[in-house]
Amino acid sequence: PTGYMENSISYSAIEDVQLLSWENAPKYCLQLTIPGGTVLLQAANSYLRDQWFHSLQWKKKIYKYKKVLSNPSRWEVVLKEIRTLVDMALTSPLQDDSIHQAPLEIVSKLLSENNNLTTQDHESIIVAIAPLLENNHPPPDLCEFFCKHCRERPRSMVVIEVFTPVVQRILKHNMDFGKCPRLRLFTQEYILALNELNAGMEVVKKFIHSMHGPTGQCPHPRVLPNLVAVCLAAIYSCYEEFINSRDNSPSLKEIRNGCQQQCDRKPNLPLRLLHTSPDLVSQEATLTESRLKPVIVTSNEIHVEVERNNTTNQKMTANVGNDSEPNLIDCLMVSPTCSTMSIELSAQADRILGCYVEILKMLSDYDDWRPALASLLQPIPFPKEALAHEKFTKELKYVIQRFAEDPRQEVHSCLLSVRAGKDGWFQLYSPGGVACDDDGELFASMVHILMGSCYKTKKFLLSLAENKLGPCMLLALRGNQTMVEILCLMLEYNIIDNNDTQLQIISTLESTDVGKRMYEQLCDRQRELKELQRKGGPTRLTLPSKSTDADLARLLSSGSFGNLENLSLAFTNVTSACAEHLIKLPSLKQLNLWSTQFGDAGLRLLSEHLTMLQVLNLCETPVTDAGLLALSSMKSLCSLNMNSTKLSADTYEDLKAKLPNLKEVDVRYTEAW
Repeated sequence: PTGYMENSISYSAIEDVQLLSWENAPKYCLQLTIPGGTVLLQAANSYLRDQWFHSLQWKKKIYKYKKVLSNPSRWEVVLKEIRTLVDMALTSPLQDDSIHQAPLEIVSKLLSENNNLTTQDHESIIVAIAPLLENNHPPPDLCEFFCKHCRERPRSMVVIEVFTPVVQRILKHNMDFGKCPRLRLFTQEYILALNELNAGMEVVKKFIHSMHGPTGQCPHPRVLPNLVAVCLAAIYSCYEEFINSRDNSPSLKEIRNGCQQQCDRKPNLPLRLLHTSPDLVSQEATLTESRLKPVIVTSNEIHVEVERNNTTNQKMTANVGNDSEPNLIDCLMVSPTCSTMSIELSAQADRILGCYVEILKMLSDYDDWRPALASLLQPIPFPKEALAHEKFTKELKYVIQRFAEDPRQEVHSCLLSVRAGKDGWFQLYSPGGVACDDDGELFASMVHILMGSCYKTKKFLLSLAENKLGPCMLLALRGNQTMVEILCLMLEYNIIDNNDTQLQIISTLESTDVGKRMYEQLCDRQRELKELQRKGGPTRLTLPSKSTDADLARLLSSGSFGNLENLSLAFTNVTSACAEHLIKLPSLKQLNLWSTQFGDAGLRLLSEHLTMLQVLNLCETPVTDAGLLALSSMKSLCSLNMNSTKLSADTYEDLKAKLPNLKEVDVRYTEAW
């Protein structure tokens, strides 16, 4: 008849679904029983027919459970229905995410609409849906329910037995907490619940170890970033009330501008206060009195004590006309409104802070996690209130110390700022930094590891001379060998222009035995350097094949090479270590390093000192983009051979743009070819 099946059939109207199995029945057919008759659906093959059959059965049953569980009367019946629903999802032959997610969403809605359940009901429901959570993330509302259970019953066995595998799965597989913030919050509350157990941090430590695994390499690459994200969010929450109150006080720019002027304006508080206190306003009106006594402001979360002191004005050196956003650490260091600052968190916030800083310490103890952890923390992803909190920076110092002790460049290089103009952990924990609480031991350790790497450069030394010369001299005066070496290098590379400062450095070096010995060695090197750079000697020099760094050093110490313009080290065994001798050749214009072991570290040193070099052959050397990019400062280069190196196409384009005089380039057998 016309009009048949023009209207859709609702799943709830289907009374029965059967496979046609009688003799001579049409192939691959389903029979749907509906009010007023039956419908036959014919598929193209048996696989598609079976897929329809199980899908229709699933839809029919899921609508039934939605209806039953939407109006619960007796919770014993509800619990039984939930168990049946879970069994149905687990035994279904269908392979689809919605098969397991739909029951979880039904239970999630049930829990959100019924807030009068007992604790026993909560635990019974959690245990009932536990099998579904083994391979599925809980939906947002269910996460809220789990968070509440962790807060209210942290010692419940459900937390250990049911939530542990769920959280482990989240940490191993979650790709973006930004899209699923409640998963992160649930993970955060679960870890805090573990910390509430009798063993406390020992339980948390065992959990972190279980996430890493027993081997030296964690097999799950998402675990560390997810754990760090949870830690950062938890630490942020401890200072959230301060952060939310920032709108009620001056900006960082106003703080810096206030630091540049005399105290003829209302002083700025470096930390934001949530509520304006009438007492505080009256104290600010009488400025001279307020400078003589501390101001105490309390809120239900944080207690702040700011001691007024105008003596800091004498130390200000900022430029008055600077409109750029001031540096965070500088603001905390030079603000005239505070000389001491203490933040007292509430007991709960203090427990959260202690727990998650301890987790960061645990993460830093794993060798395979340390490079990625250092990279994640390099931008200093903490609120400024945390950096002003003495307890936080003191506890985090262990993590920074672990970075400073790691010999891998990819780890300790993260102590430096992530970009120019922004301070890093090196500045934060150096003398004068807001986090420095010792006499420079950590600073000396950081300088030592950085100088032992590829940072033995003019740029790094110049930065120390401009910003940290005083601490360097003080530590050298106390016999610190690293600082003695730093001062000697500053003299050797002519970093210090002021004669009085040079004499002060020399006096500092001569005040200790180690300093006196190293200064005498410097003087000997300087005499040899003058002899080496004295005009005369050959203009061209070729070392025999198989020569080493030591052979080159002996040769250059044997006479004058002030006229040497062309040096060939091709097919020798020299390495980056010989760069320290090459940079002392004042007239060098052509350098051949073909088929040597000269690498990135040596290339960086050459780029800083041999800026007049015109011809450079790096064919078949182990240099990479990291070192080749440094050549962009050698503006005199006319000919550059990078044949058979690890040059990339992007680096090649960058070098062409930055080297205007470059005419001859060989990039055969590279990615850029």
